Amino acid sequence: MDFANVPGKINMKRKWNWPLWVGFVVVVGGLFSYAFFAQFPITRDFPWANLLLFGIGAALLMLGLFRAFGRPQVYRGKIFGSIFAAIAVFLIAFFSYEIFYFLRQVPASSGAPRVGQKAPDFILLDQSGKPVGLGDLLSGSNAVVLIFYRGFW
Repeated sequence: MDFANVPGKINMKRKWNWPLWVGFVVVVGGLFSYAFFAQFPITRDFPWANLLLFGIGAALLMLGLFRAFGRPQVYRGKIFGSIFAAIAVFLIAFFSYEIFYFLRQVPASSGAPRVGQKAPDFILLDQSGKPVGLGDLLSGSNAVVLIFYRGFW
C-alpha cells in the first residue's frame, strides 16, 4: 500500500541524529586517550583532558537524546541513543573508579625516605649529561632540595 497519497499521512524520512553518534565516539575517545595524555605531566597528574572529552561527549549524547525523544517524527535514535548513553555512563564510571579510587590505593613504599630523614647518596646525569652526585652537591652548600615523584603509571 502506498502511503504517499493517503490523506493525513506525511511521507517524511527521519533525519540522522548525529549528536548521538559523535557523542558516543567522543566518550570512547576520552576513555582510550588516557594512554596518550599520560605522557604529559600537565594531564598525567589530573586527567582533565579526559574529563573534558567525557563532558563534551555526554553533552552531545544528551542533546541527541532530547532530539530523539522530543521530536521522534523528525529524528531517529531513541533505542540506539539510550543504549549509547547507558554504555557511556558505564565507561565514564569505570574510568572514574580506576583513576580516582583504584589507583589511589597503591600502598606506600616502605623503602622511600621519610620527611627529615637523610637521603642515600646517588649519582644521576644532569641536563648536559654529566654525572652529579648528591654528596658533591652537599659538599658545596648546606642544603639541597630533592623532589620525589611517586610514579605508578
